Amino acid sequence: MRFIIQRDRLVHSVQEVMKAVTSRTTIPILTGIKISVTSEGVTLTGSDSDISIQSFIPAEVDGDEIVEVKSSGGIVLNARFFSEIVKKLPMDTVEIEVENNFQTIIRSGKAEFNLNGLDPEEYPHLPIIAEENIFKLPTDLLKTLIRQTGFAVSTSETRPILTGVNLKVQDDELTCIATDSHRLAMRTAKIENKINGTYSVVIPGKSLNELSKILDDTNELIEIVITENQVLFKAENLLFFSRLLEGNYPDTSRLIPSDSKTDVTVHTKDFLQAIDRASLLAREGRNNVVKLTTLEGRIIEVSSNTPEIGKVIEEVQAEAIEGEDLKISFSAKFVMDALKALEGSDIKINFTGAMRPFVIRPLHDDSMLQLILPVRTY
Repeated sequence: MRFIIQRDRLVHSVQEVMKAVTSRTTIPILTGIKISVTSEGVTLTGSDSDISIQSFIPAEVDGDEIVEVKSSGGIVLNARFFSEIVKKLPMDTVEIEVENNFQTIIRSGKAEFNLNGLDPEEYPHLPIIAEENIFKLPTDLLKTLIRQTGFAVSTSETRPILTGVNLKVQDDELTCIATDSHRLAMRTAKIENKINGTYSVVIPGKSLNELSKILDDTNELIEIVITENQVLFKAENLLFFSRLLEGNYPDTSRLIPSDSKTDVTVHTKDFLQAIDRASLLAREGRNNVVKLTTLEGRIIEVSSNTPEIGKVIEEVQAEAIEGEDLKISFSAKFVMDALKALEGSDIKINFTGAMRPFVIRPLHDDSMLQLILPVRTY
């Protein structure tokens, strides 16, 4: 195998697949990046057996030659060393050549590295996915869905299913739900094509996070293919596989209250900053709890009291307060996370009493909601 390639294209692809490579693996060959070369171009693969990323560099793009293939073949190279070497090479082109016993030579300008490679045949094969259930979304919308729900997944392994985001597809609508049983984030979006039947899968939050880092903010469509135990995201020149979490995701529709006793409409930024300030003194304590009280004249009082440090009180002018008077305590972090995920300058909060979950939605937008359980403070 021997080819010459533009260095910046190689660096970009190496960085993409590195997101799937981990040093903590029981399968030694997975600490490497697999490189396959054909007359069409170069394919790099990285995997940690939970997620696999494949990045393709075409031999030419719009008539410009990116890869000059001298002879095809494959090799697996240590990911950490290979990525460091490629980043620091002196010239704009790199020549990579594999000799006997998988000895690999990397040349650029006056620099030459020799790396010991491994047999590409021993690298685990990526799953073959039958492309029956495909739906499409603009890439930037997918990134937004991940940003608005992924933060609410559970980090505790006691209920593994909650460490993932539940993707449900029905007709032409996609719903993403994440919950750690103290809060819930939900967002719906239209997909570009109608599909037959309904699907409900749970994708590890960690996988979606890595996917989001790799994808560009474009409105080009990304294809999502679902099978029984894998999901595949197909962007241009990029394949991203993730295993699915096994088990049934809890039915969260019952958690969302249909009625409310107190409705507050408030400017998102004012409310977020007031909670941020109130949490300054609460953060030291174990609980980070902030208290909200509705007052006369459309005023919300945001306060926190940590006996050993001090207390803070701030009044925020609301746009509207309807219904019963309310005192409620909640985790400042959870509410701040929720507010940062919502879009729009104003939000509506529906409370159903001091001990019941409350719902935050952007004003005039029903496609997303954040639900938070209050904290008991006696």
